[in-house]
Amino acid sequence: MLEAVWSNRMVGLAVVAGVAATAGLLAAWLTPRGPVTAAQVLVSMPLAVGVGVACGLALGNRWSMLITPLLFIGVFEIARVETVGATVDAIHLTMLGMFAFVAGRLAHWAMVVLPMVLGAGYGVWLAQRLGHPTAPRTGIAGRITTALTTVAVVALAVALTIPGSTAPILGADGQPLPGSIAELTTVTIGGHEQTIMIRGRSVDNPVLLHLAGGPGGTDLGAMRADTSLEEDFVVATWDQRGTGKSYPALDPVDTLTVEQAVADTIEVANHLRDRFDEERIYLTANSWGTIPSVYAVQQRPELFHAYIGTGQMVNNRETDRMFYDDTLTWAESTGNDGLAERMRANGPPPYLEIHNYEHTVSYEHQWNAYPGDENLWEMPFNTFVAENSPLDRINALRGFFDVNTVIYPQLQDYDFRRDATSLDVPVYMVIGRHEARGRAVLANEWFDQLDAPSKQRIVFERSGHRPSFEQPADFSALMSEIVADTDAAPDAP
Repeated sequence: MLEAVWSNRMVGLAVVAGVAATAGLLAAWLTPRGPVTAAQVLVSMPLAVGVGVACGLALGNRWSMLITPLLFIGVFEIARVETVGATVDAIHLTMLGMFAFVAGRLAHWAMVVLPMVLGAGYGVWLAQRLGHPTAPRTGIAGRITTALTTVAVVALAVALTIPGSTAPILGADGQPLPGSIAELTTVTIGGHEQTIMIRGRSVDNPVLLHLAGGPGGTDLGAMRADTSLEEDFVVATWDQRGTGKSYPALDPVDTLTVEQAVADTIEVANHLRDRFDEERIYLTANSWGTIPSVYAVQQRPELFHAYIGTGQMVNNRETDRMFYDDTLTWAESTGNDGLAERMRANGPPPYLEIHNYEHTVSYEHQWNAYPGDENLWEMPFNTFVAENSPLDRINALRGFFDVNTVIYPQLQDYDFRRDATSLDVPVYMVIGRHEARGRAVLANEWFDQLDAPSKQRIVFERSGHRPSFEQPADFSALMSEIVADTDAAPDAP
């Protein structure tokens, strides 16, 4: 059979085309975003090697190392064209566009295409050993390159499949503290498996649920940077659907809605209440996380002791337009004519294309300098903790772009000044002194008109958009005061 394939170059090319195209179709069907779980990595990488071996053996030529992956990529991209997200959409030559390219396509090529090229090299070697009349011999340089590439592929597979873990909370004796909790748990929420990091020195302490910003952000790393909240709370940091460790739950995106995020928030709150036998829990949120949180509190106030919002959002459409004005003013005043020209060409938001927002929102730290380095607490920097495996870090970037693509267009019509004028729980709004005008003005307007059993506005002087992480000790102290306040309230449970 091999002799029949080898005797006619066109037959060999046909075999390569068939194998590579079939692999591309199957990959697009089974893993349209590339491997996103350790199990998918463990299956995809060996299969990619096998595809490469088959094609290299059939063609008996080093051209198979180029033809095979190109055919695979071409068929894969065409077959997954209906998949939604910035990491799978058209490539944009901007800073965020390049991040999306790296997190999406480049990561996928490292996990699948590189092993496929390696396999093709082994296939050519095997063809030569089996008597292919024109198969090239592998010299010393080729053997060294193949060996190094093999080691690299194996090392990549091992690195990607080592799971993240969270360290135990230790007592004075250096041993895990009795009664403490430190775990990464997977819970089925809204029909999708999602990850929650739960940590606290005592399971008897009050429960605090935290929602990260974005849409598409993860705060596992930011929460681990300072552990003071763990002293007095059981802290549940939730990677929402499609984000961070919950990225594999992204699809189908037609069910990824703001309404579902609200329902998921309520379901997570009930899960924590049931697990820790609490009638109510505390709810903290940052930026995008404040949107489903406010709606969840509005719908089910009986689940929560209090709502604590940081980087409070009120109306994205108006915020974006203020950002547009401030960024354009800065660009014009600093002589950044290219940016100013692009922004005028785009016009003010909202935009149909999510990538157009980059020019409006990406320059905030230039025209609104914060007193500290807030970037340390933002993605991708805050993903580099033991809780996240290398694959989780890749997924965190994927989630940021892909969830934004789906959720952000849905945020154009809500306005808490119209939709959430009263909440039936105590409300604490923590705002950074250096918060951007486009968020601070609207947050203060909403807070001033808000009707709640009690409400308090707290200004953190050395913070911007993420005061709970920029001044964590102050935030922890504030949370202790909030517990005392809610415990002392006449209707406290």
